Amino acid sequence: MLDWQRARRETPGCENVLHFNNAGAALMPQPVLEAVVGHLYLEAQMGGYEAAAVQAQAVEQVYEAAAALLGCQRGEVAIIENATRAWDMAFYAIPLREGDRILTTMSEYASNYIAFLQVARKTGATIEVIPNDELGQISIEALHNAIDNRVKLIAITHVPTNGGLVNPAAEVGKVAKEARILYLLDACQSVGQMPINVNEIGCDMLSATGRKYLRGPRGTGLLYVRQSILEKLEPPLLDMHAAEWVSRDEFKIRPDARRFENWETNYASKIGFGVAINYARQWGLEAIQNRICMLAESLRRQLDSLDGVIVRDLGLQQCGIISFTVDGKEPMEIKCLLAQQKINVSVSRKQSTRIDMEARGLGSVIRASVHYYNTEEEVKRFCTTLASRL
Repeated sequence: MLDWQRARRETPGCENVLHFNNAGAALMPQPVLEAVVGHLYLEAQMGGYEAAAVQAQAVEQVYEAAAALLGCQRGEVAIIENATRAWDMAFYAIPLREGDRILTTMSEYASNYIAFLQVARKTGATIEVIPNDELGQISIEALHNAIDNRVKLIAITHVPTNGGLVNPAAEVGKVAKEARILYLLDACQSVGQMPINVNEIGCDMLSATGRKYLRGPRGTGLLYVRQSILEKLEPPLLDMHAAEWVSRDEFKIRPDARRFENWETNYASKIGFGVAINYARQWGLEAIQNRICMLAESLRRQLDSLDGVIVRDLGLQQCGIISFTVDGKEPMEIKCLLAQQKINVSVSRKQSTRIDMEARGLGSVIRASVHYYNTEEEVKRFCTTLASRL
């Protein structure tokens, strides 16, 4: 059992809002807040470079924490300013050319798909969307049948931005491994919400953020790259941190995943990110997942009982993201009505997951995303408030 009362005591924001926007940015716990503010104060008192030197151990701790979280080596982790840029650094490092095939899902996130389109336009590579199975998740059978020697990348989103879905990432990994195809996993909304082990999943690259379920500061993210493929990937951007200028006409890229980083970074946020990862690990990712799923299922059941409310979630395995619509009301209207009662949700628009949303005839949905510090009383209050405004 997870001590949610303690979690709420250590989360200052719980006194101010009912926060069901954890898939946007979760409420930071007190230890993370103190780490970030403390380092900013140190920079103000003694200088940025000097503060980083004093806090060198805390800065390095984020790599140890991330490696322990993902079940990998610290040399396979890069800390990058956000999950999108982390994903970009991996994707744009893959040498694609005319005729190469990229396989992805119907629920792929807009930023990733835009990158596919740009590279396809420049190189002549093609993008192919694998259909869903009858449950609404990527069809492993269809993926397997799509494999040939021109497929150079499988890139999927583990937990899409809306729909409650958890794609079967490990099953995709088995297909990729058997065919010896690079596998890039966007784990932006799964890391911190459930246990993630890159070796069990079988991905070669993985991107994640700090601000969502890890409860870290905004402007933090990480990239995992398997050691065995590092030398095959040249980052699209290099600086004096990612590479060494060894002679007038020569440079040498560093051998670890930090080749995907750059020299300047937000040290306060980086330290806070490490604290957030360790804070999550102290609770236990299985315990976190169990509580999130319990709250999410309770919310789905109660929403299902409300007239005019339609839950739009998909998949065999579902998570802490609950998407729904209300007959006769626009999602943004509902969001604003709830905000007046200090209840936070977000709205997912078609532009974020166009292929999925168009296939389902949806323009936008309300997204309520729970975390382990939320309570059943908050779930009840949420539904009661919503019902009173229908």
